[in-house]
Amino acid sequence: MSTTINAQAAGHYELRFASLFREGSGYAFPCDAEGHVDMDRMSDKARNDYLFARTVIGREFAMPRVQLSA
Repeated sequence: MSTTINAQAAGHYELRFASLFREGSGYAFPCDAEGHVDMDRMSDKARNDYLFARTVIGREFAMPRVQLSA
């Protein structure tokens, strides 16, 4: 079984916010296959980073994308 199939079966997804200005930079947060993030399970720092990234979509970060985590 490939890594991709294993990740899909286990439900290991992440919501990625890519920087508009620095290639390879951004944020990634665990989510489900539909991009829903469980903020109740996040640390305070991760929650603050997630809320910040959502706030600056289009100014600092591109629209987030759901991807299989590596």
